[in-house]
Amino acid sequence: MNNSNSIAAAPSRDSLQRRTARLFGQWGVFLRGFIEHPKMVGSIIPSSRFTIDKMLAPVDWPNCQLFVEYGPGVGTFCLPVLDRLPADGAMIAIDTNPLYVDFLNQHIHDPRFTAVLGSAEHVERIVRDHGHERADYIVSGLPFSTLPEGVGPAIMAATHRILRPGGAFMAYQFTAAVRDLMAREFDDIESDYEFWNVLPCKLFWGWKDGAEG
Repeated sequence: MNNSNSIAAAPSRDSLQRRTARLFGQWGVFLRGFIEHPKMVGSIIPSSRFTIDKMLAPVDWPNCQLFVEYGPGVGTFCLPVLDRLPADGAMIAIDTNPLYVDFLNQHIHDPRFTAVLGSAEHVERIVRDHGHERADYIVSGLPFSTLPEGVGPAIMAATHRILRPGGAFMAYQFTAAVRDLMAREFDDIESDYEFWNVLPCKLFWGWKDGAEG
């Protein structure tokens, strides 16, 4: 077979992404992301609405100007956040997987929303590059127990610095490992549990002291 014909016949990466999205929608894109980067995706199944509602319940939405998400995947949390966010608020979703970032930017048509290709370690630069000084709330489903050594503490330190006083870091996890990381930066940590999720998960809220700068 002619090599040039083989190359021409091979579907491009962009074409495969479009076909995957058309055939399987969010679930197909989510599954593909999990298969390609299993250590960076917390679960093979997106979070349940019960988890989402309980995780977001403590947020003071009228006073939320910037909401950040680490590891948004295909947007399981993004739309519920945007539904609650004030008209003059903003949301930044940060993911290391270009497949997810492309999907979100193509499918969420809301001027308050931006998906950014990058690492949560660089949240301070990302937030400020988008015209904000602080984040009010940050939610994460990143699997902290499987992140490379040193990455978890770096993310947590940057998270604490970029949050406004009185803001919160929120995490939903299958293990309690993230609590030890949170305890390095946050004195006030609340926790809960959501059974109606695949798998049942632990929920944590770390509140930044209102007196801190």
